Amino acid sequence: MLSGTVYTARDAAHARLYSMIQNGEPVPFEIARTGIYYAGPCPDMPGRVINSCGPTTSSRMNAYAPELYDLGLHFVVGKGPVSQEVRDAIVRNNAVYFAAVGGAGALIASHITAAEDVAFADLGAEAIRRLTFERVPLIVAIDSQGNSVYDR
Repeated sequence: MLSGTVYTARDAAHARLYSMIQNGEPVPFEIARTGIYYAGPCPDMPGRVINSCGPTTSSRMNAYAPELYDLGLHFVVGKGPVSQEVRDAIVRNNAVYFAAVGGAGALIASHITAAEDVAFADLGAEAIRRLTFERVPLIVAIDSQGNSVYDR
């Protein structure tokens, strides 16, 4: 069960973050010592903190993840296997990759107690948001030693 602050970022947000880092520009949140949830929440519904908020396929961020881990990212939450380069970055940085169960967007949303826009609002569902997780059920998919549930 994971509790605490997590930032959402999918493909388009990762591309912008990567470009900002490459150009020496400040990024909209501190990457070191935090986590990213590969998710693009559905449009908000009145009376709810957030609507369905399920994971997206992690391999789509393979090009960006190693550099983010090298900048101090502690963990990501996504689904499915990742590249060997990402696995190497996880081990190199003593980080973790959590897998969320695909199709569980409504369940995960019920464990999010706060949601706030952070950056790239023009990306709609792919904008970066700061979420507060409260006991979100996850699986350690790749640990800091490189052991992976996808190898079994």
